[in-house]
Amino acid sequence: MTTFEDILEEAGAFGRSQMRIVSIFCLVSIPFSFVYVGIVFQGFTPEHWCRDPAVSGIRERCGWSLQDARRATVPLMNSSAGVTYSQCQRLDADWNTTGLTCDNPESELIQAQHSTLPTTGCTDGWEYDYEGRQSFVTEFDLVCADAWYVDMFQAALGVGFLVGSIAIGYLADKYGRMKSFVMTNFFIGVAGILVATSPNYIALLVFRVLFGFGVKGGWMVGYVLITELVGVEYRRMVGVTYQMFFSLGILILPLLAYFIPNWRWLQVVFTIPYICFLTYYWFIPESPRWLLSQNKRIEALEITKAIAKENKKTLSKNIETLTDENTDSISTVSFMDLFKTSKLRKFTFILSFNWFTSAVVYQGLIMRLGILGGNVYVDFLISGIVELPAAFLILLTIERIGRRLPFAAANIVAGAACLITAFIPDSMFWLKSAVACVGRLGITMAFEMVVFVNTELYPTVISCIVRLFLSGALAFVAGGLVLLLPETKGVPLPETIDDVDCPNR
Repeated sequence: MTTFEDILEEAGAFGRSQMRIVSIFCLVSIPFSFVYVGIVFQGFTPEHWCRDPAVSGIRERCGWSLQDARRATVPLMNSSAGVTYSQCQRLDADWNTTGLTCDNPESELIQAQHSTLPTTGCTDGWEYDYEGRQSFVTEFDLVCADAWYVDMFQAALGVGFLVGSIAIGYLADKYGRMKSFVMTNFFIGVAGILVATSPNYIALLVFRVLFGFGVKGGWMVGYVLITELVGVEYRRMVGVTYQMFFSLGILILPLLAYFIPNWRWLQVVFTIPYICFLTYYWFIPESPRWLLSQNKRIEALEITKAIAKENKKTLSKNIETLTDENTDSISTVSFMDLFKTSKLRKFTFILSFNWFTSAVVYQGLIMRLGILGGNVYVDFLISGIVELPAAFLILLTIERIGRRLPFAAANIVAGAACLITAFIPDSMFWLKSAVACVGRLGITMAFEMVVFVNTELYPTVISCIVRLFLSGALAFVAGGLVLLLPETKGVPLPETIDDVDCPNR
């Protein structure tokens, strides 16, 4: 009996045809990185303070800059960063009776800050030090009590990732890789433009969910397709290369954000590649492996012959006996197959946990730790450079010492780096940065390995379902666990450990 692997060896396990397809599909990873971490630029929160209509009038009359007005009229407060200007309170004063003059606002600063003037909230909005950038934070005033809405923006993407992963995974296994890929990219194009034209925050959140619905699923379908078109011995290489282009996108993102400072136009740029990906329908074939699993033998043979022709290979007559070992079970494929046997249950739970932890740690390192302090453009440039060696380390180690040890070591290194970084004082800046970079390298390796390990543990008939299901399954558990936490809105920050147990004391 001839299998598809036998025929693919004759057609070329990784010939000119596969090189063309993989090269084209690797481009899908670049905009995926834009979407995944673009919130750092789209949701940038600049320095801000309360807008005071009376101060605006004085500023216009005196010709002050925003900084002059802030120094003269904004109260100081103690924070973890030291004494800073208040961002959420303003002085409740009649500035016409305070003696504030245009000549020397600095001299009035001490008098204003040390007086007994009461403070009030930002009832008239905020002033922003835009730094040349416009984000949805400044447009919708998502600061102070509403600052948590910024995290909701990214959480909405995660919800879209989860629901879309499961739905698109099912569609890809039922209707084909390419059809699902094209339909998904059309959906992404529409949703992306809707995000860019959102009239308010609620609409932005809804469209962000829809955008995420397609983006992650489309990326994973592309990964599945290219790994199914090459020989077994090349799957790791093309899979890691596909993910390496994600790191390339991290390098490109700060350049785009630097030259496109408006979040709406940046969103349009994020969306345009997905519209271009619609053209793949006309020159990328369906996966022959999927066609065989669906008993579409003739179509699978035609595509395989076309691959052989482009690779300048000739197929032998045994192609007529081509069969697929999965065809008997295809009609019963479902999500429950992930838990059908004890081994599958073990694989599913272990890989689900690894998907979840890799995503959380990666997100934390790229968006929270930073690498070089305040310059977010340099941060992301360094981030991309740090990630690139991960792919080469994977390719160097997995064929020599296997998958398990590098996979486990990458997770352990990332975890150790995060723990060590937490104990390094801020004064040891470069040491802290170096350890953070090591953690970033480790979690990038873990994130890339969890994807292709799935490829080797599950059969073709559920390959797309399992990758997409595992990438979001534990988010449901996380959402449930969050409900066990107390509500903190309007609750004072605890000063001692006893305050945690008795917050109302």
